[in-house]
Amino acid sequence: MPQHAHVAVVGLGALGSAALWRLAARGLDVVGFEQFGIGHALGSSHGQTRLFREACLEHPGLAPMAAESRALFRQLEHASGRDLLRLTGGYLIGTPDSDVVAGTARAADAHGLPYERLDRAALLARLPQLAELPEDACGIHDPGCGVINPEATVSAAVAEATRLGAAVHAHTTVESLDPGPEGVRISAGGHVHTADAVIVAAGAWLPPFIPEVDLTPIRTPLHWFAPAPDGTGPEADFSVDRFPVIVRQTDPETVLWGHGAVDGGLVKLGIGDIWGERPPRIDPAALDRGVNTAEWRRLSALVGRVLPALDPVPARVEPCMITLSPDDQFVIGPSPGSPRVLVAGGDSGHAFKHCLAVGEILARDIAGESQPYDLDFVRPSRFAL
Repeated sequence: MPQHAHVAVVGLGALGSAALWRLAARGLDVVGFEQFGIGHALGSSHGQTRLFREACLEHPGLAPMAAESRALFRQLEHASGRDLLRLTGGYLIGTPDSDVVAGTARAADAHGLPYERLDRAALLARLPQLAELPEDACGIHDPGCGVINPEATVSAAVAEATRLGAAVHAHTTVESLDPGPEGVRISAGGHVHTADAVIVAAGAWLPPFIPEVDLTPIRTPLHWFAPAPDGTGPEADFSVDRFPVIVRQTDPETVLWGHGAVDGGLVKLGIGDIWGERPPRIDPAALDRGVNTAEWRRLSALVGRVLPALDPVPARVEPCMITLSPDDQFVIGPSPGSPRVLVAGGDSGHAFKHCLAVGEILARDIAGESQPYDLDFVRPSRFAL
């Protein structure tokens, strides 16, 4: 006989684990399915740290979502007894009209968030590690930036959801969803389950569940760097206290992001995926988990130029995936194909800072609660129209 739940959540990474927790917190009968283990490193929710920013340059409407997410991080920390979000402050650097500087200022101004404008001299005084900073460079210091522990966040959210009564099926692949007028039939791990509604938060595996939206999974390796062995002085101090969150736009198609070493580790850096030419679509089930020099050569050359006190050859590289939407914004809410199937994804590389708020948004949708801020720009219906 099929097992029934009020809500099923497919995929327990960043977004799915958050939805599971927020649904369970409302006392709803909820079950979660994860094809791998909880807190695994095979999708898009790993890598020891992820950036947090509240003045979100990608869209001003994301700022209230980030603020809600920050509050929920503190709530989950209290419930789990784990440190998940560390606020470090951050620097957003470019020219005055660059996406990074202008976009950050626009989001901060729209929501009254505090920030400080810095000229080139002030940037170099605070960040002596920087090189090749042009004469017209400027920046924003955003005190709301920080770093998140992704694996710990996912594990904590699932553990808290389980404590509150959620059922979890790890190492269980969902083969198909069949929504109908009475509910959704779920084939998973050789068994049949039913639910009144389903949330699909399957990351790079999401596109087959929402064919109405052209979502594109891509491979995007994570990179860590060590200081050059001969580096000395402030220019070579890459601890996170001295080199916090950095987002630097060097030209219209190149954005370097990252942060300094946390607790004696390595410096994490990457190139933004929503600028410049898009990488090719990949099949997440057949992802090449090896490493080749072609993937980090461009980043290595950039690091060698703009952060010369780092060894430009990465000390560590791990494969990761993100899923791009056509307009680089989230896809959150009822699927155009069925109101019983809600989706969460298409984050285009900036999901983790928002993950707990996304879980809360979905829980409000399921519970029929009103949303406290505008979400039209992330609803799947914008593509159906």
